[in-house]
Amino acid sequence: MKQQSVVAVLLIAFAGRAYTQSDPAVLQKLSEDFWAWRAAYAPFTGDDVNRIERPGGVREWSRAKIDNQRKELSEFEGRWKKIDPSTWAISQQVDYRLIGSALARVRWELDVNPRWKRDPTFYIEQTLTPIVEALTVPGPYSAEQAHEILTRIENIPSILQQAIENLTDPPAPFASVAAQALDNIRVHLHEMAVALLKSTMEPAGAERHGRESPRGDASREARVSTLKEQELYHAADRAADALEKFRQYLKDKLPALPEQTALGRDAYVFFTKNVALLPYSPEELLAMGNQEWNRAVAFETYEKNRNIDVPPLELAKDIPSWIKTAAAKELAVRKFLEDHEILTVPDWLQHYTLREMPEYLRALQGFGETDDFTSPSRLKDNCIRYVTEPSGNLGYFWRATAQDPRPICVHEGVPGHYFQLCLSWKHEDAIRRHYYASTANEGIGFYAEEMMLQAGLFDDSPHTREIIYNFMRLRALRVEVDVKLALGEFTLDQAAKYLQEKVPMDSETARQEAIAFATSPGGAISYQIGKLQIIKLLADARLTQGKQFNLRAFHDFVWKNGNVPIALQRWEYLGDPRELPPLGR
Repeated sequence: MKQQSVVAVLLIAFAGRAYTQSDPAVLQKLSEDFWAWRAAYAPFTGDDVNRIERPGGVREWSRAKIDNQRKELSEFEGRWKKIDPSTWAISQQVDYRLIGSALARVRWELDVNPRWKRDPTFYIEQTLTPIVEALTVPGPYSAEQAHEILTRIENIPSILQQAIENLTDPPAPFASVAAQALDNIRVHLHEMAVALLKSTMEPAGAERHGRESPRGDASREARVSTLKEQELYHAADRAADALEKFRQYLKDKLPALPEQTALGRDAYVFFTKNVALLPYSPEELLAMGNQEWNRAVAFETYEKNRNIDVPPLELAKDIPSWIKTAAAKELAVRKFLEDHEILTVPDWLQHYTLREMPEYLRALQGFGETDDFTSPSRLKDNCIRYVTEPSGNLGYFWRATAQDPRPICVHEGVPGHYFQLCLSWKHEDAIRRHYYASTANEGIGFYAEEMMLQAGLFDDSPHTREIIYNFMRLRALRVEVDVKLALGEFTLDQAAKYLQEKVPMDSETARQEAIAFATSPGGAISYQIGKLQIIKLLADARLTQGKQFNLRAFHDFVWKNGNVPIALQRWEYLGDPRELPPLGR
């Protein structure tokens, strides 16, 4: 493999098979080859929904490696364009469009929104986020896991040297954000290393609703970590040296860097049409978001007026009571889904749980989402959301969770992301197990919130209904902020202030949101636009199917295919391709 590229090896294997270009097996083979390649090269991201299982080892972002990725991507694109799916069943044509979208996403990352050469925060995601991601999987860690954690730490200096070589005049706001994020990074890494070495046994206090252990394997509880003290400390020190050097490099360059962060209309439309498969222009997206903003404000106003004499929600008393309450309410949500015939809850699906955040994760908060949705090979494990002590100083989403765990459970756990991802990972269609699309994933999570409100889940808690409506305000505003940042109508600071004042929300959460939207355009619209697409699909399905329409069957289809863009789901469910953008070949 050192002498031949991944794609070259895959093409050699492919060449020995005799397929016509109209044979669906050609697409299946392309999919297998592409996802193996993608797992090796996909950038790490702070978004927890699209985490993937990857081969271990050193990663590289040198110019030569990026050029090689371009070459191999072009070969995949050539294979895809040669395929003729016109005579295939709709479900197979949907798979064809899925692969086209996945290829477009890589093109977006390499050339259209090349964060690798314009965004210093990208390299924080390639260095510190991989460590957080590895540590969200509960310990104790096997020899293989410990080796991968150490490898990711040791990989930091080389990646940051490549970052310095790649970053050509990044926008000053991005450089400033990255430099600020690395304040006291040596302290954070040292605390992580010390805490990780101390944590040699399975974390205490974890429950699995009567099952043998949170990992589904009682024998793991007594296994000690294989991390070695001196190796870990030396690796952390070298990583801290490199991160501090990178921080100083950015600070030295700041005075000469351009202020403009906007990616531009053409690039933004490339993402919405070719990657997200959305049929809407930026102006239509803004109109949709604005209409939903008005509705959310009105509904929240009605709810607040109705609840004016209702005592406020209380925060969880402490972490143990918070965990216990969340476990009970997660079970109640599952029962509600079945009792009201909303969605089928399979017996094999494990649980969305809260767990006290270990010290080694606390040390790296802010460099990745501190949760574990499990993965295709870990479906017997519980999902874990790590929490810190409840207090009045918690951020926007954490405070809501400490008041009532259900809104976040519904979005992130059951029936939200964890539930939906597990169903997708078990899909009988292998092509759909790997694909992800934030507009579908986040659209389902957001749709689930209001759907469960309307179904009556929160009838027992008036102020929880207010939380749901306030979440709706935020998601509607995200559309406006996302579009205007991409088109240059908002600066990063203006976007953060806008979110802080209009949601309203704490300044730190607002700034984090604005940074994410500015560096990765197209992501923030996914919640609201995906939800609206699902609502439209439901309405049209009910009118088309009449008395045959069944809400549970509808939801079962949408959730099972939850990684698939809603326009493609619509084509398969209703035979209606009109919301699909034209095929870009």
